[in-house]
Amino acid sequence: MMIDFSLYVITNRDLSRNKTIIEVVEEVIQGGATIIQIREKNLPTRIFFENAQTIGKITKKAGIPLIINDRLDIALAVDANGVHLGDEDLPLKYARKVAPHLIIGYSAGSICEARKAEEDGADYLGVGSVFSTKTKIDAGEAIGAKKLEEIKRAVSIPVVAIGGITLVNLPEVIQSGVDGVAVVSSIIGAESPFQATKKFRFTIDYLRKGKIC
Repeated sequence: MMIDFSLYVITNRDLSRNKTIIEVVEEVIQGGATIIQIREKNLPTRIFFENAQTIGKITKKAGIPLIINDRLDIALAVDANGVHLGDEDLPLKYARKVAPHLIIGYSAGSICEARKAEEDGADYLGVGSVFSTKTKIDAGEAIGAKKLEEIKRAVSIPVVAIGGITLVNLPEVIQSGVDGVAVVSSIIGAESPFQATKKFRFTIDYLRKGKIC
């Protein structure tokens, strides 16, 4: 499967305005999301599994990848396309041994972390937090667009920017040369995730054509 990282949408049921995870995922896919990550840290395993199973059918039908945050066991159980890991999860090189067929993403906030993740077998990096965000309380200090660009240049695998990304700062992020942007609150917390996704996708495509300085 060819992966388009352009608009990487991450779920968060606490932000979803009385909509189910399933409803939000359906909306963002219709709006133009190119990849979906299920990130639901507080869900019981059984409910997480059942939601992931259902969402997997939706993403498969839409022809876009499904990534599971943290939980390699869930990713394998529902036959997801990949898993995204961080420094508190199963070490990347061991995850690669267990699941050589999966897309494996890794969170990085520095050139050192990014290069180590690439060396250990990551397929792509989630780099940030680019800007300050309340979505991920352990995100640390914002690195800014300049550092993001430096990390992008330091590795050869795709880089997805994450953390506090909005339509306002999106041009600065795209200008760094990243392969995509990961968005949580600006889409999941919107009154219409469909419309929010549509605006992000249009703006990303527009910026990449060089029509906005």
